Amino acid sequence: MKKHTLLLSLVVAAIITTINPAHAQFGSLLQKAKDKAAQKASDAMDKKASTSTDQTTPKSNKATIREGFDFVPGDTVLLAEDFANAATGASTHTFKTNGSASVVTIDGQGGKWLALADNATYKFTKQIFYPRHFTVEFDIFTAVDVVKDIYPITVGFVNDNSIKDYNSGTGAYLQLKYYNNDDIEVYSSFISKNLNTRFDLTAYANRPMHISMNVDGDRMAVYIDKTKIADTQLFLPTTAKNFFISGPMQYHNGAKALVSNFRIMGFKKS
Repeated sequence: MKKHTLLLSLVVAAIITTINPAHAQFGSLLQKAKDKAAQKASDAMDKKASTSTDQTTPKSNKATIREGFDFVPGDTVLLAEDFANAATGASTHTFKTNGSASVVTIDGQGGKWLALADNATYKFTKQIFYPRHFTVEFDIFTAVDVVKDIYPITVGFVNDNSIKDYNSGTGAYLQLKYYNNDDIEVYSSFISKNLNTRFDLTAYANRPMHISMNVDGDRMAVYIDKTKIADTQLFLPTTAKNFFISGPMQYHNGAKALVSNFRIMGFKKS
C-alpha cells in the first residue's frame, strides 16, 4: 500500500513539473501578444492624429513673387567721392554745409565716412549740371544702440545749391524715418506727390545701407540695397536739380549717421 502511495506521489510530481514550464511559456506568449496589440493600437492613433493635423493645416498654394533688381548705373563718371584722400578729422572739400563736415573712420568698417551733424544740410561744393538721365549711389551707416535714436535722414534734389537753410521738407526726396523703425517716405513738393511705404530699418543698425537713384527726365526710381522703394514722376520737365542730403533733426543716446562712397554717373547715350 505504501509503495502504491509513493508511486502515485512521484507521478503527480512529474506531471506538475511538466505542466508548470508549459504554463509559464503560455503566459509569456500571451503577454507578448498583448504588448503587440497595444503597440498597433498606439501606432494607429498616432497615424490618425497625424492625418488629422494634415487635414486641418493644408499646405499653402500661394504663389511666390520674385522681384528682380533692374537698377543700372551710368557709364560716365560725373563725381566720385569716398573721402580716401581726406585726413581723418578734417572737413571735406567735396561738400558744403550749414553745419559741420568731419571725415571719420568706423571701427570694424572699412573706408572713411562723412559724419552728418544734426540740423545740417549738405550739398556738393561744385555745382553739377546733370544730364537728363543719370544715377546716384552712396552708402549710409548708422552707429546706434537702436535706429529709432535717429530722427530722420533726408536725401534728394532741390532747385538751388544754397546751404543757407536746413532742408527737410522741400524738393523731391527720400526720407528715412528711423524713429518709426520701418517708415519711408518719397515726396515731391514740385508736383505735390507723397508716397509712404514700410521697410525694415532696424536691420541697418551698425551696418551699411546702399542707396541707388535712377533719374530719367521727370521720373526717379529709388532703391535700398536691391529693393525698389519707388519708381514714379517726381519732377516737372523744367525742374532744376541739385543733390542734397540732410542729417537728422535730432540724435539720441550718442547715435550718429555717416555717409560715403558717392558715385554720380551719366550715360553716353541718353
